[in-house]
This record gives sequence, C-alpha cells and structure tokens, in this order.
Amino acid sequence: MSSTEPNKYSIEFYPPRTAEGEAKLDMVHAQLAKLNPDFFSVTYGAGGSTKKGTQQIVLRYKTAGSNVAPHLSFGGTDENEVRALLSRYRETGVDRIVALRGDLPSGVAAHHRFASELVAFIRKETGDHFHIDVACYPETHPDSKSYASDIDYFKTKVEAGANSALTQYFYNPDAYFRFVDYCQDRGINIPIVPGIMPITNFENLSRFSATCGAEIPRWLRSQLECFGDDKEGIREFGIDVVTELCDDLLSGGAPGLHFYSMNLSRTVTQIWNNLSISNGKAD
Repeated sequence: MSSTEPNKYSIEFYPPRTAEGEAKLDMVHAQLAKLNPDFFSVTYGAGGSTKKGTQQIVLRYKTAGSNVAPHLSFGGTDENEVRALLSRYRETGVDRIVALRGDLPSGVAAHHRFASELVAFIRKETGDHFHIDVACYPETHPDSKSYASDIDYFKTKVEAGANSALTQYFYNPDAYFRFVDYCQDRGINIPIVPGIMPITNFENLSRFSATCGAEIPRWLRSQLECFGDDKEGIREFGIDVVTELCDDLLSGGAPGLHFYSMNLSRTVTQIWNNLSISNGKAD
C-alpha cells in the first residue's frame, strides 16, 4: 500500500442544532485547527436534515481559513437543490465533497438512491473541480447482502469518479488491511483512509456501533465494561487503544487518518499528539 503521496489527516464535525452547540463547535474548531489537518468534513444528517446547518458551518470555517469538505447526499434532496449547493460551494472556493447515499425521510420516494449516482452527477455538473470522497466499510455495511457485494458497490462509486474513500470506524486493523487487499484485487486503487472513532463514552459507542455495523472486539468490550462509570478512566484507556490502532494502521501503509471528533477536541488532540502528526504529515 505504499504511495508517493503524503498522508492525509482530516477531522469530522456534525452541525449543531442549537446556538449553544454552535458556539461550542466554534471553540472546538479553533482548537483543532491548530493541528492543521488537511481538511475538516461536515456531515449532512439523515435525509439532508441538516443541509442548511451543514452549509453554514462549511462556509463559516472556510472563511476562517480551513479547508472544509461538506458531506452531500441526494436523500430527500432533488437534483436542482444539489446543483445549487454545488454551485454555491464552488463559488466560495470549496473543492472537496464527501458524497454519500444518505437516508431518505420516512415515506419519501427518490429518483436517485445510490452514492454512485451522486458521484456521477457531481462529475457531470462540475467536471474535475471537486475531489470526491466516498464511504466504504471494512466490516461490511449493515444493509449489504455479502462482503463481496459490498465491495462491488464500492467499485461502482470509484468507477463513477470517486478520488478517495473514508472508511467506517473499526478497532481491528486486520479488517482494514484485508479489505484494502481485497479491493486492490478487484482493481480498486484509490486511497482508502481509515475512519477513527475515539473512545470517550462506552454506552454511546456500543449503541452507535450496533446501528452502523462497526464491531467492538470482545477483548475491548470486556475491558471497557470494567470501568463502569469511570468516564475519565474510559477516556484515558481509549486514548491508548486508539493511538495504538492508528500507529498500526500508519505503520502498515494506511494513507492517512480520518477522525470522527463527535464535536470534541480533547481526545482527538491527544491522539494526534501521541502520533506526532505535524502540519498534516507524520514526522
């Protein structure tokens, strides 16, 4: 998995729903911007439910000097709305998009269902202006029929014009390396950047993992359960575990890391510093 390209490091936010949340995120962004990531990404919400908030956050942090990649999906959004968003982003200097399938609002039918269709639409509308990231799943998307069919679908997104991919988070590095090997055997050669979820709240992590199909290894779950309500103990243990995971991934040739910050700065910063990542590149 060697590459002449420098590793890329990025951090994800989600749009807050309250003024207090926005003020907090502004402080978090200011702290994490000091790490000089290659870009921040901003999620879109189920069915495009946060599309206005996504756009506001993207443009605010872009104005503040950060490289920002908005998440985008068709979801409940029609072609004209997507076209207008692309035009707005392009006009303001945004040059990276995270293109996702998204979830439809309940009871809403859609002409477009797949992320590959969105990638193709972005390419048709804007040519090569945007660097397009797509999602992939080392431990298989929960809606997939099989591991092989999941990779087939990933390949359709690549063939539609995706430049690179960000994975769902995981805690087993072997799952990532085997996934990358399998993708390469299928002719998928774009950079596949591991998604990294810091461990700060075991209850929330367990619930979210059950929904998105990310496996918490038995040894890790058992040790986290031993901490009970000791939140600081969980955080410190999680920093050690995730730092080691990241180190194994980078040592094995991963082309960077994408941190799911959950709009928090402290743990991401500590892991980042543990790895000696500086100016978007590993020392």
